[in-house]
Amino acid sequence: MADITIMYEIDSAAAGIDLSLVDVQLPPGENFGIISDDEDVYQEEQLDFEAGFGNIIVVDNLPVVPREKFEKLEGVIRKIYGQIGVIKEDGLWMPVDPETQKTLGYCFIEYNTPQEAELAKEKTNGYKLDRSHIFAVNMFDDFEKFMKVPDEWAPPEIRPYAPGVKLIDFSPVEKYLVTYSSHEPSNPRDANRIVINIFDVRTGKVMRDFKGSADEFAIGGTGGVTGVSWPIFRWGGGKDDRYFAKMGKNMISIYETETFSLIDKKSLKVENVMDFSWSPTDPILALFIPELAGGNQLPGKEELRQKNLFSVSDCKMYWQSNGDYLAVKVDRYTKSKRTTYTGFELFRIKERDIPIEVLELDNKNDKIIAFAWEPKGHRFAVIHGDSPRPDVSFYSMRTAQNTGRVSKLTTLKGKQANALFWSPVGHYIILAGLKGFNGQLEFYNVDELETMATTEHFMATDIEWDPTGRYVATSVTSVHHEMENGFNIWSFNGKLLYRILKDHFFQFLWRPRPPSFLTPEKEEEIANNLKKYSKKYEAEDQDVSLQLSEQDREKRRMLKDEWDKWVNEWKRLLEEEKLERQKLRMEKPVMKKRSTRQKK
Repeated sequence: MADITIMYEIDSAAAGIDLSLVDVQLPPGENFGIISDDEDVYQEEQLDFEAGFGNIIVVDNLPVVPREKFEKLEGVIRKIYGQIGVIKEDGLWMPVDPETQKTLGYCFIEYNTPQEAELAKEKTNGYKLDRSHIFAVNMFDDFEKFMKVPDEWAPPEIRPYAPGVKLIDFSPVEKYLVTYSSHEPSNPRDANRIVINIFDVRTGKVMRDFKGSADEFAIGGTGGVTGVSWPIFRWGGGKDDRYFAKMGKNMISIYETETFSLIDKKSLKVENVMDFSWSPTDPILALFIPELAGGNQLPGKEELRQKNLFSVSDCKMYWQSNGDYLAVKVDRYTKSKRTTYTGFELFRIKERDIPIEVLELDNKNDKIIAFAWEPKGHRFAVIHGDSPRPDVSFYSMRTAQNTGRVSKLTTLKGKQANALFWSPVGHYIILAGLKGFNGQLEFYNVDELETMATTEHFMATDIEWDPTGRYVATSVTSVHHEMENGFNIWSFNGKLLYRILKDHFFQFLWRPRPPSFLTPEKEEEIANNLKKYSKKYEAEDQDVSLQLSEQDREKRRMLKDEWDKWVNEWKRLLEEEKLERQKLRMEKPVMKKRSTRQKK
């Protein structure tokens, strides 16, 4: 505008007009329809200035490539981001390291509009270019916000708790978190809408969500709320959480976690499938179909072993934690078809041809109340008989001669128990009487076949060992009771350590523990030579204890020396002032006499 004013003044002077004599009032900002020659340029510049950098994105985690592959990478990026919006001319810039002449692994992309940039961020943040390169996309404007992060950490503002998630479940190695939440419909006649989210624990990103009515999630779990079975998914594939699956009517949907999509893009159709179970360590899936129990291996679905079972009323499968054994509890009809009896089919999964062994209890008419394998071990426990005082039997898949035959270790008669909880490291088990048994707890040492403690947690509904096997939590949840809600923490041998009551308490979970770096062979070798290792570490502990004791003695000696020095110093001062004190004592009576005479 200053330039325009000067031009007017020059033109006016040339015409011989004195503008100081002319009093003209123009409305501010009004051009009366007369557009200057460069007004359109000004408007473009002003538009760009107001837009800032909102139309620029930063794409990180790109491949680092040399100059000769630069054009190829640029072509790939243009193909991906050109589908979303119009990239400006010279709007793609990949910085290059001047020393290595390689790209730095990120680029800037400038679109025509901020809306296109926002869409590009939304669509491609987390885009998987290949196994090693997953895009991280940010708006360029966001970097100003990042740069303003204070150097000193300040605690976040505590916001009021607003419950939304009702249940959670971790995958076996804690890579993923599954959450359950429900949303009430606006129309009371409609069913609640269920939302299941699977989060990546490290990044917090939702990897996949599943939405539907409660009926769609009512099959396949062992518990839950409002008709929804929980957990929804069962995880498989070993130590990398590679697969997860859920059962529906006449099908099993199996997903892989690389892309969180269905394997073969379709569910596994299995007519009348009643149950399925993953091996804890291998991509092996065991299925129960009426008159058939067997296994399929992913992703090729190769059949490993099949066992035909006749006159079956029900089946339930139990995997040992290392995937070494599979126990199938089979309820069969008697000849009259009026009653049933129970036996076990024991599969030795990792032995050649997967041999199968049949186990029947001493009284095959006993009702099976509970079954549980020892984690990482070869033993299992069974609660059988009639309530309220059933028996508990312990078995081993090994014998003294290691002939590969199942053998009974002992039977405990008349126990108030309806659930079994092995320590995650084996050796110890809790015989629990939950719910109707009012929380009776017996801590049992299976190695020594002896009871360590008998106690109770009144009305207990759930029991969870911590991953180290040192502690165990018992709880009373609001899912089953509205009274005495809370949890207790116990030592492995049944000593009560901690107790807390908490209203509306729904679930207790320990954080999963990372897998051991030791091989199973090394762990077994340590267990077999525990006394030798104990002596070694006891000797080391004694050396440390002696060293600490010597340090403590030296510290106490220094403190005593300081004390003696302080006392001696005060004794010296006391001695120096002795004559002065005696003199003061001698003067006091004289002063008293004088004061008496003055009174007279």
